[in-house]
Amino acid sequence: MEPLKRWGLLHECIAVWMLFTTVSKGSTCEAPSSPECFTRTTEGSFYRCEWSMNKTTESDVKYDLYFDRLNYKKKIKKIGIKETWKRITKEEFGILQESYDIWVEAHIGNSRCASTRSSVVLSHTGVKYEAPKHISMSWLKNNLSLSWTAAEEHPAAAEILLRRDAHITESWEKKTTNTTSDTLIYHVLVVNLSNDSAYQVQIRHRPIKALNPLWSDWSPVVIVPAELEQKPEVNMKITLSNGTRKVALTWKMMPHAVNYSVSDTQSSKGCPCKKKQDPINTTKTSYTTFVSYSAVNISVIGRNAVGCSPPAILQLPAVPAAELKICDNVDLRKKKKTCHELYELQDEHSRPENVMILTGRSKTKENKQIRMSIKDYVRYLYFEHKCEDRKPCTVKMCLYYEKENVPLREPQEFMAFGETYTSTNLSWKAIPSADQRGFLTHYSLCSVKVSSDDGHKECHNISASVMKYRLGNLTPGAKYNVSLVGVTGVGEGPEATVTVNTLPEKPVNVWWSLCLLFLFFMLSTLCTCILKRIKDKIFPAVPTPVIRDFIPYQPESQDFLERKEEVHELTLLQLHQERKSVPEDAEESTVPAGEWEDGTDEYKDNERWDSRTSGGSSDECFSPFSTEEALKGFREGKITDVEQLDNEIAMLIYRKGLVFDVKRDSL
Repeated sequence: MEPLKRWGLLHECIAVWMLFTTVSKGSTCEAPSSPECFTRTTEGSFYRCEWSMNKTTESDVKYDLYFDRLNYKKKIKKIGIKETWKRITKEEFGILQESYDIWVEAHIGNSRCASTRSSVVLSHTGVKYEAPKHISMSWLKNNLSLSWTAAEEHPAAAEILLRRDAHITESWEKKTTNTTSDTLIYHVLVVNLSNDSAYQVQIRHRPIKALNPLWSDWSPVVIVPAELEQKPEVNMKITLSNGTRKVALTWKMMPHAVNYSVSDTQSSKGCPCKKKQDPINTTKTSYTTFVSYSAVNISVIGRNAVGCSPPAILQLPAVPAAELKICDNVDLRKKKKTCHELYELQDEHSRPENVMILTGRSKTKENKQIRMSIKDYVRYLYFEHKCEDRKPCTVKMCLYYEKENVPLREPQEFMAFGETYTSTNLSWKAIPSADQRGFLTHYSLCSVKVSSDDGHKECHNISASVMKYRLGNLTPGAKYNVSLVGVTGVGEGPEATVTVNTLPEKPVNVWWSLCLLFLFFMLSTLCTCILKRIKDKIFPAVPTPVIRDFIPYQPESQDFLERKEEVHELTLLQLHQERKSVPEDAEESTVPAGEWEDGTDEYKDNERWDSRTSGGSSDECFSPFSTEEALKGFREGKITDVEQLDNEIAMLIYRKGLVFDVKRDSL
């Protein structure tokens, strides 16, 4: 017992000396806190001892850690420690159930100071987890889900401090709960929060099953942003250039968004001619990409610490061709620098979901399986892409059938309307693309008259792009059966039929036609008469002399031909209507004999006029004696009636072949 008393006394002396040393040098060195030892897990194989210095700015501080067990000559000493903690394995200690005195000395230059001693039984030390790490968060409506890396498989208790990020002067709100463990991840759900606000969060946890559980240190302050409930508002501008589409995207800055993710289906599916790549992450609000002429979907997503916004999906259909042609000489074999793209056209709109891609990077076996999966009688939109200047470029675009057949269905909604006496209008809708099963070359329209004995069918070929037609040359009041079929290169499909009844002719129309015709004739006649009267008034007709056909006179005897014309003196008397008798002193006018020339011919030419004037025969009128006798009778007084004389006297004056009519007023 004596040695033990001496050892205890020595131990007390050392402690008093150390305390004196610490106090004496307190002006230059402040003693550290007493060390605290613990394990990180319940089944931990080592201890971790930690301490702290309240006030020091020195960077060259070093620490010595001491473990002293009573009745044990050897001390455990760890010197030259630069951190405020030290990891010690269990094998370095002897018996863990005994008590140890623990302290730490700090060395700052030539000064040193020691912490107070504390006794600890290592087997009874607590379990202290590390501060929560890798914290992730997400909003579930108004509930906040927090997750971090688990210290061990067992659940733990957790304390959570929260306050609004916009109100940092507010006090922290503490929530305590137990975690749930799932594949080494702790989960906590904090309820009744506002998902449109940002929060500051701190977390610490401790074990539940340990004998002496200790709270871990607080995690750093984590900012929980508000939830992104709206999708980005994206604007798109497309520029076509030689088989390539330049797509410029811009969008508005989203509140609480940290970055944005942009992706397109062509890049994700490895076509055309580009390696498969992950979405592009950017902090900017604009992005430019290049795509081919085939259909593509571009998505833009806003992201922050709690998750991502709903995606803004921009659907770019295939570039429409004015007249999409039928493919010819399509070679789907593997080519190094060419990409083939096909997708089904089940309806009028192109759908990029059912895409088949054959690239030069694909394996031969994979390309063969894709070619075998191409269906017969199904229309595909075919693209051939190449890369030019590291940009996708479409060099060929057409419609493709692996194998054709006749249409499966008839033209849709075939109907007749607007029937007349001799014609009718027909309309229909195209056969659905999925039922055409081949390239539709044209429609065949046939009509048959029901009452016809010969059953003659009249057919017309109509363009495949036409959906209306006017059928003419029909019989009024007749019934027709009209059929319409779609025709491919293989043959005709099912027919759609409709019955047409033309309008019958009405008798009233015939009578109306006759009445109108008669009215037109009467109006035409009346107008003709009126116009003729007007013409006669404005432009009177010039009388045409009545000249009888000349009949040469054949004298009966030669003596008559040899007879010469005798010229007598002609006395012209001027008659006055108011007087009945001829005055004796009437003026006499003598015509010289020399003025009568060629009398014989002139007599003959005026034969018709003399006969009308005298009322006698032509021979008497043109006889040279008739005039002579008339004058002789007048001189002898045989003619006394002035009116009779006025009607009978007519004279012919011959002068150079001209005929003059001497009227009564001039006599």
